[in-house]
Amino acid sequence: MNGEFNTVSWALDSNIYEVNLRQYTRKGSFRAFAAHLERLRDMGIEILWFMPVTPISKSGRLGTLGSYYACSDYMNANPEFGSVEDFKWLVERAHEYGFKVLIDWVANHTGWDHIWTTEHPEFYRKNIDGAFYDAHGWADVIDLNYDKRELRLEMIRAMQFWVETCNIDGFRCDMAMLVPLDFWKEARKVLDRIKPLFWLAECEEIMYHEVFDLSYTWKMIHIMEAYWKKSSDMQGLFQVLYYYKHQFPPGAIRTYFTSNHDENSHSGTEYERLGEAALTFAVFCCLYDGIPMIYSGQEIPNLKRLLFFDKDEIDWDRNILLSEFYKTLLQLRKNNPALKSGDPKRSALILSNTRADSVFSFIRRFERDEVLVILNLSAEMQSVIITGHTLAGSYKDVFDLKKPDFISGQPLLLNAWEYKVYVK
Repeated sequence: MNGEFNTVSWALDSNIYEVNLRQYTRKGSFRAFAAHLERLRDMGIEILWFMPVTPISKSGRLGTLGSYYACSDYMNANPEFGSVEDFKWLVERAHEYGFKVLIDWVANHTGWDHIWTTEHPEFYRKNIDGAFYDAHGWADVIDLNYDKRELRLEMIRAMQFWVETCNIDGFRCDMAMLVPLDFWKEARKVLDRIKPLFWLAECEEIMYHEVFDLSYTWKMIHIMEAYWKKSSDMQGLFQVLYYYKHQFPPGAIRTYFTSNHDENSHSGTEYERLGEAALTFAVFCCLYDGIPMIYSGQEIPNLKRLLFFDKDEIDWDRNILLSEFYKTLLQLRKNNPALKSGDPKRSALILSNTRADSVFSFIRRFERDEVLVILNLSAEMQSVIITGHTLAGSYKDVFDLKKPDFISGQPLLLNAWEYKVYVK
């Protein structure tokens, strides 16, 4: 529960997969993407988040195809991807496989030739010269003005269009903190009356949990990167997690990730930013308090930065090496009651150990279920003992049930950057 709103129950043991439709297939279309639904469902993916599906402005366009986030019409589909009917068809197919579908909603700004620039120029902020502008200096977009009541009503009407026409299940709201919180509150009240929706905020503002079910963890991804680059240490990781636990309201759900479209295209792949720690931190993101988020191609793994404004297809012709890795983690998260989100009783308990400078250990518990996670965050082999009285008995290795059980109180030998996940 967040403020006066309730989180849809299907999200609490789920996961999110970000779809970069343009780069996903050769055609880059709604219908071409459908060929991947069965594979993604088998991998354990449950919520599909599509980057914006709306048309892209031609005026001020960056690159050959432009940014998804420079919308020219909120109530139409990008012809590069197909029609609104094509997207409706894709949502229906996704629902048949058991997926939920979120669309990316860019409410702070539009592209330079959005239909409102001529039909409703009063919807936009103007500079001292009376011209459209963007306060952040983003060249291909212009800011909307939420002081205008009519803008708010039209924006909600546009969001309603996608819920009613295509039966989507929620919104990922781009740069949510740039839009007034009272707008989001009003929008959710209206839209949740159509059907209960899931709301993901791309922000880390505590107060936005009054409306949103889920928010980003930018502090965590940045401290993970700093850890790999040796500009931070285990204490840096602990400090961020302490901040999350004690500053955010009880039950506030966060999404953890090692990549997304911004990070991949602008900062580098997870292997550039996290090096040999990439998969170790991916285990953390899947099993710590919150909802894990995976980006298009991470399951291959994709080792290249995808161009943001031009066509740059993901190479699916190679063996998809990490599908089983993610499947193991996502199925565990789905099936083990200890890993359900939004319940402070199931929150992670960080465990002390004999190598606290380089090994991160935590446990998730609920009634009789326990999931124990031990991560070697170093380039050295480590022999570690979990200390304290919080563990009792033996635990099975989820990645290899034939391996010897982990016995509490006995030393565990971990290779460099090795991760271990055990169930009671």
